[in-house]
Amino acid sequence: MTSSATDPEALDGFGAVSLGEPTKRAWGLRRRIMLIFTMGALMLSLFLAFITYGFTRTSVVQQRDNDARAAARRNASIVVEALRGSPATAQPAMTRLEDLGVQRPLVWYNELWTPGRAGYDQNQLPQALVDRVIADGVASRMIVNVENEPNIVVGYQLATSDAAYFEFFSLDEVDNTLQSVRLSLVLGGMITTALAVLAGSFAARRAVRPVGVAAQAAKAIAGGRLDTRLEPTEDPDLSVLANSFNDMATALQSRIERDARFASDVSHELRSPLMTLSASVEVMDARRDEMPERAQAALDLLKGDVVRFQGLVEDLLEISRFDAGAVRLHMEELIAAEFVRQAVGVSSMPQTPIVVSPRAEMVLINGDRRRLARVVANLIDNARLHGGGSPEISITEVDPPDQPVSAIRIAVEDHGTGVPESERGLIFERFARGGVAGRRASSDGAGLGLALVDEHVRMHGGRVWIEDRLDGEPGARFVIELPAEELDE
Repeated sequence: MTSSATDPEALDGFGAVSLGEPTKRAWGLRRRIMLIFTMGALMLSLFLAFITYGFTRTSVVQQRDNDARAAARRNASIVVEALRGSPATAQPAMTRLEDLGVQRPLVWYNELWTPGRAGYDQNQLPQALVDRVIADGVASRMIVNVENEPNIVVGYQLATSDAAYFEFFSLDEVDNTLQSVRLSLVLGGMITTALAVLAGSFAARRAVRPVGVAAQAAKAIAGGRLDTRLEPTEDPDLSVLANSFNDMATALQSRIERDARFASDVSHELRSPLMTLSASVEVMDARRDEMPERAQAALDLLKGDVVRFQGLVEDLLEISRFDAGAVRLHMEELIAAEFVRQAVGVSSMPQTPIVVSPRAEMVLINGDRRRLARVVANLIDNARLHGGGSPEISITEVDPPDQPVSAIRIAVEDHGTGVPESERGLIFERFARGGVAGRRASSDGAGLGLALVDEHVRMHGGRVWIEDRLDGEPGARFVIELPAEELDE
């Protein structure tokens, strides 16, 4: 199980499956669903609005045209009767129409035009309409503008010789009706779009929820909860995702547990022959003076390898306990500076200089003494083997002076070649001895020391990372940050 321990940012995963082309400002799935709903509702609203307005306009205009023709035909018959009773002039006919409330009549009789209302006379009639009605004797209608007001003009030739009847019908009412329809359609489209946004938001949450659940489950598995599974569902599409995820999690759990058991079993199996080998080496070392010089040199090499082998086996056992979840911390309150001095004193380099800030001298940490001491010892061993052999340790508080202490940082600096930024996350992985170890001073060690540091620090609620030395000199700076609090005086 790989752990990321860089401080500024985590490294990108290897072998990741791309779910889309990377963009600087990518739209999320929820936004895309909402956009689809909104655009769909907007386009549908516009389409229905155009269709509805077209049908309404045709219907209203047609109805107004039918009413105008019927009214003009009725009024024309009244004019015919008036002209028969008084054949000399059309004025009696106009008077009768006015009494009936007719607003805009126009009569042509005996080559004379008699308007019923100023402004609505023969000058407003298209010549084509006049010729068709008077010359051809065909009832006709046209739309004309009189003082920027649209009107339907209906013309009939009267049964009385040399007479014709025209009447203007205003279309203002039609325009007002159509304006009201347009306003209603706009409001309806806005309401429909707003409802579509709400529906899209609801649908997006419903659609994205399984993805969020899967993401939380994947995060839990990455955090070590290998028994996490997705709930089965009856949805045929989501069931494929759930089943595939669960199968993957089961396979991953099985493989990790198998690897953990293998490491544990190998470590346990190696302890017995290793103890026998160690005891044999001790017996040989007790009779060292009886050996020739070359045998003594070989014995020294054997003793060093046995010690390194014992450390490897112990590290493997510790790692297997982490994987099995069998690690139990024995927590106690520790004065940070005093504890670090004690841990350094029993390490491989007890004379390592330690610099503690005045405020950090009185800071408490809550932790497992043995495991935190192992963390300090591993970092010192790492600096001894790979960092030039002369590490320095500093202890400082994280918080500014005007705020209470919430965390401390224990930094171990070395004088090696440093660690490239691209490899600062890999160095905390297990058996990380590739390009990183090759560029450092020694190839000793199995690559488990820093992995154990990362595991122990994370179990204490802290974090560990690598950075450059603060003084600009070559080398690496390993920083441990742990929760802490000030000691009550």
